[in-house]
Amino acid sequence: MSQIPFENRLILKRQLHFQLGIFVAVRLVFNTFFRMIYPFLSIFAKGLGVDLRTISYAITTRSLMGIVGPFLASVADSRGRKAGMLVGTIAFTFSICMVVFWPTFPAFFIALSLGMIGYLIFVPSLQAYLGDKVPYEKRGRVLGITEFAWSISAIVGVPLVGLIIARNGWLAPFPLIALLGVMAFILLAWMLPKDPKPAAGSFKFWKNLHAVFSYPPALAALIMAGLYTAANETITLVYGVWVEKTFALSITSLGATALAIGISELAGESIVTGFTDRIGKRKALAIGILGNCMAALLLPILGRWLPGALLALFLFYLSFEFTMVSGIPLMSEILPSTRATMLASHMAFIAIGRSIGDLLAPTLFTLPLFNGIGMNAGVAILFNLLALIALTRVKTPDSSAAI
Repeated sequence: MSQIPFENRLILKRQLHFQLGIFVAVRLVFNTFFRMIYPFLSIFAKGLGVDLRTISYAITTRSLMGIVGPFLASVADSRGRKAGMLVGTIAFTFSICMVVFWPTFPAFFIALSLGMIGYLIFVPSLQAYLGDKVPYEKRGRVLGITEFAWSISAIVGVPLVGLIIARNGWLAPFPLIALLGVMAFILLAWMLPKDPKPAAGSFKFWKNLHAVFSYPPALAALIMAGLYTAANETITLVYGVWVEKTFALSITSLGATALAIGISELAGESIVTGFTDRIGKRKALAIGILGNCMAALLLPILGRWLPGALLALFLFYLSFEFTMVSGIPLMSEILPSTRATMLASHMAFIAIGRSIGDLLAPTLFTLPLFNGIGMNAGVAILFNLLALIALTRVKTPDSSAAI
């Protein structure tokens, strides 16, 4: 980079800043669709003429799509990053259009799964593209900026969807999201440089997958991600029930709690962009995991009164988001030759971690050993400590930095 003339470096920097803005906007569309299902679940169920149990099957199937992520996103390693992003955007937009033109439960069921497939192709392709363009020592900041779309979708996107539904009915957000998907495809096709022509026999899917799962540091990193995600999910699935039962909160108050979580996620992402590159990705992960342990410990201690419970939840989601976003640049450099496949495998293990947490959380919450959230918090701490052990087996360019 230092050999590139200053004028050219300035142009490349401005180009990257412009692309980052587009990437955040596109991910905001993806994430809003992903997150809007939860708060308006009963409204969608009523509009589709099904009960909550039936519509929950569609969400469970969507979550299971994460397991096939590495099989999908390998296209970005074999055919190019632009190809991966465009294919993901097409799948996502087509899924929304299905609901627009066929507003029935079967279409909704398929759309959730197909939309997740698009998401699983698009996001690793995007992260791999930035991994190719941005030096590792600066990558935490850049990838952290793209993750702002996750928290902004909770703070802006989902409430906006709520207003649209309140005025025009349950189907109203879908045509708008479909239109935004079309616009995203046009913008990406115009903005992104053409992929290099793939060499003959370049589609090496099984070779890419074998490279990831036969490399012990990569496997340790994936297990770590699954563990700290399981820790988060053991709290996430039941926190709403916990605060509602403990403090008799109204629906409006529960919405305010979700907004507070969105703000804490934004704070975690902001901290990543400012500090992760400076202190090193592994050290940042260790700090985030330990911080999440401490926040989980505070849940049953401070959770005896509402302000304490909200503070503990704020710290829990801030530390988790810091951990999650710090992990992305680390994952992007473990196997640069199969970067998209590694990042897709990362998303797959996050999905597995969510599934484990979803299975355990209700049982833990109903055990009589601890009142309220205590048992869930204890298991979350256990998962996090196991993740910390796995982190010691991960090797990256900053592995020499002490944890």
